[in-house]
Amino acid sequence: MLRGTQIALIAAVCLWGLLSAFGNLLDWSGTLGAVTAVAAMSTWDGGGADWRAIGSPVLITTAALAIVAFKLLSALLCGLGAARMVRERGAPVETFAAAEATALSGCGIAMLGLFLGWIVLGEQWFELWRSPELGAAGDAAFRYGGFIGVIALFVAIRDQRPA
Repeated sequence: MLRGTQIALIAAVCLWGLLSAFGNLLDWSGTLGAVTAVAAMSTWDGGGADWRAIGSPVLITTAALAIVAFKLLSALLCGLGAARMVRERGAPVETFAAAEATALSGCGIAMLGLFLGWIVLGEQWFELWRSPELGAAGDAAFRYGGFIGVIALFVAIRDQRPA
């Protein structure tokens, strides 16, 4: 039962990555708009004049593509990891733990993308926390990253019972 739950949780992270990336690509202008607003620091008084503000379309597009890439890579690794976990669900503890490694890497990539993109760059560098319009984006990133982190910890639990 524990292994089945772990597999389902990893599959859910895979689905989050796929749906998130699909949403970003489907509404590409909205994605670019959000990244532009954060990078330009334009949603709060005086932000756009700050020396850290970025308006370069090349950098903004690169950042938006990086967001999608982090989500797709996370989805790919979690999907491969979940498939491997399904194949090894009846295997001994060590074999199943090895199968979890790819899935845990996918969770780590997702957390890195969320933390680096929204918390480190968005909230710290571009002072997103000052924005009344976009401040909730950091909250959402923290929520997603927190859930994915808890899922990774739950999956990393070593079931000491025989399969």
